[in-house]
Amino acid sequence: MPVTFSPPCAAEPVRGRRGLTEFIELPYRLHGDDPHFVPPLRGDCRWLLDRRRNPFFRYGEAELFTVRRAGRVAGRIAAVHNPRHNQAHQARDGFFGQFACEDDPEVARELFDAAARWLRGRGLETMLGPVNFTTNDECGMLVDGFDTPPSVMMPYNPVHWPALLEACGLVKVKDLWAWEAPGWGPPERLLRIARRAEQRHHLAVRPLDPARLDADLDRVKVVFDRAWQGNWGFTPMTGEEFATAKHRLRKVMDPGLVQLAELAGEPVAVALVLPDFNQALSAAGGRLSRFGLPIGRVRLAFATRRIDRVRGLLFGVVPTLRGQGVEAALIVRTHEAIVAGGYRGGMELGWTLEDNQAINRYLALLGGVHAKTYRIYGREL
Repeated sequence: MPVTFSPPCAAEPVRGRRGLTEFIELPYRLHGDDPHFVPPLRGDCRWLLDRRRNPFFRYGEAELFTVRRAGRVAGRIAAVHNPRHNQAHQARDGFFGQFACEDDPEVARELFDAAARWLRGRGLETMLGPVNFTTNDECGMLVDGFDTPPSVMMPYNPVHWPALLEACGLVKVKDLWAWEAPGWGPPERLLRIARRAEQRHHLAVRPLDPARLDADLDRVKVVFDRAWQGNWGFTPMTGEEFATAKHRLRKVMDPGLVQLAELAGEPVAVALVLPDFNQALSAAGGRLSRFGLPIGRVRLAFATRRIDRVRGLLFGVVPTLRGQGVEAALIVRTHEAIVAGGYRGGMELGWTLEDNQAINRYLALLGGVHAKTYRIYGREL
């Protein structure tokens, strides 16, 4: 007898605690055997989707959808409306995020059609993503570089997902590049440029001070807002969003790795480097406790001691000082901090925009290798 398959159900909005749990659990079920999948902590996933706690929901909105086949969840998506993005960029963009799906084009089509209807209902004209929920959070879909796990605060997806999106009419809008810098060291010429820049500008480059970490992170935001202004997709964080980001960073950061450049006491450049916490996160299996015992927390604590890689999360100089050697000074001090911290397992840098020729050329000259590509897709509504 021929085998018949039940058609997928129409996408339905997620409702209730059980529906939310099914939404959260889908990636663990789909990718639990993938050696490169790093299970995120379920508590972090639940927080992200919590409309009372995530500060994104003070100004934005999102609707979660799932599609079932044969009675079980086969795919999920979030439709996202971010008014602050549209105001900053004079756009009418909607977003999608939280995408996870079996290798099933019919299920994917139901998901994207549901997200598109929801976004059109808010007068939006374009659907971009994946973005979870802003470009200051995880964004992009991996399309190249599937042979290694993701670094901390970077997304991951199996190799078949890009084809699912393309089958649903989504096309490339922008690529985001991640770079690998294995065992690099600044060349002598860069050392000379760095020394001259520090002397000429009376530039002070220092790590964050653990005793005044909160105030120093506020200075990082000053640079972040100035240096990234005008970049594709960039929207400054609200005060509450940045307070939340600071809380998350404290959990994974080594203050000695973050270099802040100051001119006459004012912050003008920053290199924010993090230990690659994803090297340890797999040990927890997505949970800090089991059966009321802190099993995951203990495993995570032991695994953290073995972290030997870093990720360069942010690197920026305010526009008025670009090309004057400040970049070199920041790179030299960052390299010194990485070596002093004992991180010898390599470094991922990024992401960078594919068309940011200045920074991409700089990284290539330093021996960086374009190792991964994350894609933002789009579809007219």
